[in-house]
Amino acid sequence: MRPIGFVSAIFAERTLEEVVDFAANNGFQCIEVMCWPKGKAERRYAGVTHIDVDSLTPDRIAYIRELFQSRGLFISGLGYYPNPLDPEEEKRIFFLEHIQKVIQAAAALGVPVVNTFIGRHPALSVPENIELFKRYWPPVVQRAAELNVRIGIENCPMLFTYDEWPGGKNLAISPVIWEQLFTIIQSEHIGLNYDPSHMIWQQMDYLTPLQEFAHKLFHVHLKDATLYREKLDRVGILATPLEYHSPKLPGRGDVDWKAFLLHLENAGYEGPLVIEFEDKEYEQSPDTIVEGMLLARDHILSVIS
Repeated sequence: MRPIGFVSAIFAERTLEEVVDFAANNGFQCIEVMCWPKGKAERRYAGVTHIDVDSLTPDRIAYIRELFQSRGLFISGLGYYPNPLDPEEEKRIFFLEHIQKVIQAAAALGVPVVNTFIGRHPALSVPENIELFKRYWPPVVQRAAELNVRIGIENCPMLFTYDEWPGGKNLAISPVIWEQLFTIIQSEHIGLNYDPSHMIWQQMDYLTPLQEFAHKLFHVHLKDATLYREKLDRVGILATPLEYHSPKLPGRGDVDWKAFLLHLENAGYEGPLVIEFEDKEYEQSPDTIVEGMLLARDHILSVIS
């Protein structure tokens, strides 16, 4: 059975040790560990630092490796999700430099994947953002190749509310664009951190791309989403997406998880299945977060069995 884990961001108030204990005590096999630079978060689920790559000494590396090994766990990936193509040049450089620090940390920790976004200038067109990608991303992928670390790009448009309007903050949103990106940078070290929920609200097929991009499936997020057709009928597709959909825990939305996992298997994916917790109905307290995480785990296990 493929290992099941979760993204550590939902446990922002817990230490790394507490997150590891929760995983080990509740039947998980892995964790995607958040590696934001320390400081104030700009949005929900961001700014979580369970591994601080800016202070990662050899002793700390050894400690983290032993911590996971002693509890029978592994790190599925290191996560950092900024906007590396931010309109402000200074921010772009900072984000890209930190991604490279996370890549270096992954190599030191023996973690195979770093998960992130391509980024996007929201006010520019797709072709204009492609040009930014050509300028800024090749050195990052080259560094990952040198360290034998793979970069998993999540397919989230980062377009939910008006502060991300009109184009969103992540370019890698569709098969057509993925094909362009992977043609521009032809490397075994850049691929997808695939999340079916982002296809749901875009009203796209979330199953067929698994076969087409089977060789680029580096990591998988298990997150669900509900599309509210009656709301969409009133606001239309040009409304901000949270006006007509909600992220949900696996089993509480529109994803057919049995079909999804079967398509993953047929695509030859043998990596971890990592629950990404974004469901406001279960975020009221630490207890409801635990309840929601275990419900998500149980749903995936029921599908697998």
